Amino acid sequence: MSETATPNHPTLALVKGAFPGRKLRATGFRGQTTLVVEPADLHAVMRFLHDDERCAYNFLSDITAVDYQGYPAKTLGRFAVVYNLCAYGRDDRILVKTFVDPSVPTEGIEHDPALHVDSVCDIWAGAEWMEREVFDMFGIRFDNHPDLRRILLWEDYPGHPLRKDYPLRGRGERESYRIVDRTSS
Repeated sequence: MSETATPNHPTLALVKGAFPGRKLRATGFRGQTTLVVEPADLHAVMRFLHDDERCAYNFLSDITAVDYQGYPAKTLGRFAVVYNLCAYGRDDRILVKTFVDPSVPTEGIEHDPALHVDSVCDIWAGAEWMEREVFDMFGIRFDNHPDLRRILLWEDYPGHPLRKDYPLRGRGERESYRIVDRTSS
């Protein structure tokens, strides 16, 4: 499990040149490059990666999040939002990651004002449902999203089940279901 401190990816030099003075980090692992940006710079960097013809990341393959609570190594924040970008013209990929830290204890909290990042729906229209899934499962809100509401769970569901502090057996939401067996169906 070797990690390279400075990966050799052509996009990194372009981003660094376009955003001088910004706090940018890059890591490599098993041939995959990750660009780590500050939440305040996320939208501008993503716009650059999409619009600049030298980058031309024209496909947003996936958006997900990671909860680093209890992670053995020090991270830049508890939650990371991860974007998987593809440039079809070069058959090239890059991951873009930004970290956010909760400002209040997350257990049982529905809305934390610190868990916000900018939406990229105006750059890649396909981001809409992926951002809604991250919001639903992790509680990270996407500012300027056209329709940010739960996508997998009902609207008043009590929590975000992919957070590591969410109880494995739930918070009582299963106890109200009627048990259906072969004789009653």
